Amino acid sequence: MTGASTQGIRTVLHPVSDLAKAKAVYAALLGVPPQTDAPFYVGFEAEGQHVGLVPGGEGSPVSYWHVPDIEAKLAEVTAAGATVKEPAHDVGGGRLVATFTDLDGNVLGLVQDR
Repeated sequence: MTGASTQGIRTVLHPVSDLAKAKAVYAALLGVPPQTDAPFYVGFEAEGQHVGLVPGGEGSPVSYWHVPDIEAKLAEVTAAGATVKEPAHDVGGGRLVATFTDLDGNVLGLVQDR
């Protein structure tokens, strides 16, 4: 198979029902305080991984694969049978994110930092 490789899974977002309580649990697990602490998102950096907590409490964690070209990777995975769930969009700071579902309905994410 040809195409752009990934830079690995470096971001995992967890939906949580109680952000304050989850923040305490993840801080204890990771051994570091959150680097981002807002009412809409709490993010931790630990050992080269970004672990984010998103209020809402529905669904499963989503692993985000970091890629050099998000549009090219979306084209590759859709050509292979995946379905775009959330097209690439800017979430600030030059970061693009997108999600897609595989053939079994698993949600996977892509991240491109500009």
